Amino acid sequence: MQKVILLRFGEIFLKGKNKSYFEKLLIDNIKSSLSGLEYRFVKTHNRYYVEDFDGDEIAEFKNRLKKVFGLHSLSEAVKVPTGYEEIGEAAMLYAPDEKLTFRVTVNRADKSLEKNSSQIGADIGGYVLERRPLYKVDLDHAQLNIKVDIRENGYSYVFCGVEECAGGMPVGCSGSGMLLLSGGFDSPVAGYRMARRGMRIKAVHYHSFPYTSEQAKQKVVDLAHVLSGYAGPIDLYVVPFTDIQFAIHEKCRPDYMITIMRRIMIEIAEKLAAKTGCGALITGESLGQVASQTLESMTVTEDAVKALPVFRPLVGMDKYEIMDTAAAIGTYKLSELPYQDCCTVFLPRNPVIKPSVETARKEQAKIEDLASLIDAAIEGVEKIEIGR
Repeated sequence: MQKVILLRFGEIFLKGKNKSYFEKLLIDNIKSSLSGLEYRFVKTHNRYYVEDFDGDEIAEFKNRLKKVFGLHSLSEAVKVPTGYEEIGEAAMLYAPDEKLTFRVTVNRADKSLEKNSSQIGADIGGYVLERRPLYKVDLDHAQLNIKVDIRENGYSYVFCGVEECAGGMPVGCSGSGMLLLSGGFDSPVAGYRMARRGMRIKAVHYHSFPYTSEQAKQKVVDLAHVLSGYAGPIDLYVVPFTDIQFAIHEKCRPDYMITIMRRIMIEIAEKLAAKTGCGALITGESLGQVASQTLESMTVTEDAVKALPVFRPLVGMDKYEIMDTAAAIGTYKLSELPYQDCCTVFLPRNPVIKPSVETARKEQAKIEDLASLIDAAIEGVEKIEIGR
């Protein structure tokens, strides 16, 4: 008997003639996630297996595999040659010596066998009952469900538990997007949700040193590291934003300061996206959550974008849903750290809630040297490679 991890994939099962493309991406991402560990990867029809690994490292294997987008679930299983005695012996590994109800569930992918799934299940159930006379069969509400997956490769896989993985689509099948990443709760979750739909993530962060600390910058780097556990390697572009923020403060109406700041941020993000091969911008905006995320504010911000689509995967989520996701993916505790990012510098008391495109353009035009400031900010970008 050999202990293995059985992997099941989700949506790519439906991809028809393009399935091989999605499978290759998924397999590459699985192997990348397990970098540094010793194992053997085995592929059969509609199943993957991780074999020949150190059993003491199984928790680490499962932790990494559960974060791979495209995998639907996994199970710790025992691999045996397909045969009545072999499967029965493996089933007994999951059968504690105590009184309980049980059933055997069989999936028979190997159609060359004479008996069907129900008949094989009954045979294995009989094998177990002979050795566990206190057991009672219950097909509807069994306390113990021993599962047998009989594959076409001459082997069967016996297990009990099924653990959920991240689901979604393999990262890389949906192009690349530039994420506007702050130190808050929202933007890391936005990046996670787009990566779950197969998008590779690059990120841009705006740093207003010395008004925002190195701790604030490190917080964002740490968030990007957590995100890369799901999304794979991330290039993080840290943009020096102090001079631009000073110019906004000096030239623009106080109530429009945040609006102008966000317009310039998304303009810089689009320029970086064009340089790095990204086909979309990603923000963590949620409709109505704050003054800068009203319908009017989003319209005015997006007016500064020249060509790329702006994805807002959180637009219909409330704060509790976002924070629950942050907790689930491991970014919550980092996001709640008190270090402030540049969005909190020079905040007006009463930001405009319903800005107009015309007024925003006029206010932004007051910054006469804005093009030079933007060029200088892009020239001063620090690129940090995360997850490599």
